[in-house]
Amino acid sequence: MDQQTLPAREAEKLAEQACLAAGANQATASALAKATISAALFGRSGVGFPHLLDYLSGFRAGRINGNAQPKLTSPLPAILHSDASGGIAQLGFELAAPTLVERTRELGVAIFTQGNSYPPGELGYYARRLALEGLIALAVSNSPAAVAGSPGGKIAFGTNPMAFSAPLTEADAPLVIDQASSATTFVSLVKAAESGSKIPEGWAIDEKGEMTTDAAAGLRGALLAFGGAKGANVAMMIECLAAGLSGASWSLDMPDFQRGSRPIDAGMTIIAIQPTVIDKEFSSRLTRQLDRIAERGAYVPGRRLVRSNISEEDYIEIDSVVLEKIRRSL
Repeated sequence: MDQQTLPAREAEKLAEQACLAAGANQATASALAKATISAALFGRSGVGFPHLLDYLSGFRAGRINGNAQPKLTSPLPAILHSDASGGIAQLGFELAAPTLVERTRELGVAIFTQGNSYPPGELGYYARRLALEGLIALAVSNSPAAVAGSPGGKIAFGTNPMAFSAPLTEADAPLVIDQASSATTFVSLVKAAESGSKIPEGWAIDEKGEMTTDAAAGLRGALLAFGGAKGANVAMMIECLAAGLSGASWSLDMPDFQRGSRPIDAGMTIIAIQPTVIDKEFSSRLTRQLDRIAERGAYVPGRRLVRSNISEEDYIEIDSVVLEKIRRSL
């Protein structure tokens, strides 16, 4: 795959300009560009600049309200609710984050829940942001239905991802876990279909509900939940927290996030916890425990250096085809 390397600041400006050209207001463009760069540098690059193309298409088609002004309320001191007004999830979070952090430090636990938004992109972004503030975070979101609970079954859930983060002794290298409740992500299935690659059995079913290793057939059929019924249970719990608490649409009621002009109305809920309320040594104890686990051969995700802001020394690689599409959109 042909890649081009850009200074991160230049790439962020490019993303912002592309959003503005697609009809987004300045606040929306800035929030989305910031999250896109964070995914490319510190998280899941596949939902960074490649996914930005979905946002640009969404702005133009009307699936995303580019002029949204999220409405933030606090029905209880420990609960913040955002109506994203049909806009991006990142903007509602950006506006609520200072209050969410303040309330969590004050109360020990606080919840941010948001409805009426486009799917939130890389969920790990929100968790990383809170870990850098010294907080534990559990973030969940639902998305348009694309996942069957079992082979032979009908589509019932979104990929319904979850992300978890916790601060470690190295304050800028938190533990971050970010995964879908499906056996793979929709983006991974699309990439396999585009390249003609076979997919592992257990990722998807075809139109007849049968297991397939053909990615294109999987796109015509459905993704599968990971681990069978256990993964479907996780998807259901996420649906309750993300859509149920926020008042957003259930995954089955959402339109296609890549086609049409209807708003998606996705939900997201973030539970933030102050970890030092009981144990002041939380981070050092967790760091030592993760070291012990790693020494035993277990995979420990995250623990990468992350930052809220980028520097002149930061560079990112972008697929040349993706980069050209973004540049042509200006």
